[in-house]
Amino acid sequence: MTKDQSLTRLLTRRRALLAGAAAVGAAGTAGLFATVVGEEPIRPAAPAAGPQPRRALKPSAYRLEPLTGYGPPRAAPRRTLVRRAPFLRVSGRGRTMVLTFDDGPDPRYTPHILDTLREYDVRAMFFVCGEMVADHRELVARMADEGHVVGNHTWSHPLLTRLSRGRIHAEMERTCDIVEETYGERPAWFRAPYGAWNRATFQLGADLGMEPLAWTVDTLDWTTPGTRTIIDRVEHGAAPGVVVLSHDAGGDRSQSVRALRAYLPQLLDSGYFITVPERKYR
Repeated sequence: MTKDQSLTRLLTRRRALLAGAAAVGAAGTAGLFATVVGEEPIRPAAPAAGPQPRRALKPSAYRLEPLTGYGPPRAAPRRTLVRRAPFLRVSGRGRTMVLTFDDGPDPRYTPHILDTLREYDVRAMFFVCGEMVADHRELVARMADEGHVVGNHTWSHPLLTRLSRGRIHAEMERTCDIVEETYGERPAWFRAPYGAWNRATFQLGADLGMEPLAWTVDTLDWTTPGTRTIIDRVEHGAAPGVVVLSHDAGGDRSQSVRALRAYLPQLLDSGYFITVPERKYR
């Protein structure tokens, strides 16, 4: 056999091997692609009824499938924005107003305020001081049971603008903790004592997941101006979105109790809807 004949036979065998490998590969993909004989496609037979055996995956493919029990990834919790000023009003449809009470709870006055709110089926906000909550936990539990919102008014009602960041954080966080223990949830709102805000109060409040809420109408009830004066201030200041500031502790609040009994039904009769604000993430 000549050298040319040997080379020709070797090439012929190599072509045969390659053709065989191609045939095996084609057979392996027969379940995925239709095979054509003549001009009519032949499709794979329909699977039998009942559960089908799972197609074996290549080892590398297992890394693409989640393990049993894995669900979709959880969304990261929304971070509270750091405000430069507190909210002074609330948004809402129609003639919506919010009533807020600071410095409590106080067993001499808070129960009477809660009784009046319950009588008219109205919810309000109570910005509580942690040291008061520690002594009167049952009142905060009642606020929770009756649907009121409890906010953070620091632990001991200090002037925050004169405190270090560490002290401000301690005042806020300690109150958050005791509110969670007694109310069932951490507070979503905070109010600086005396309305004294600074950059640290906004930043630390946001770090604790709280929004700052101030007020639109100040009854100045802490000056004990008289029940009639408190009533007039609320009625003259009433308007959609208004937040009213009153107190249920921190001194003699009997005028505040009597004023609420008078102006609350009048507000309702005038078409105002007394409610509590909702958190809005922006």
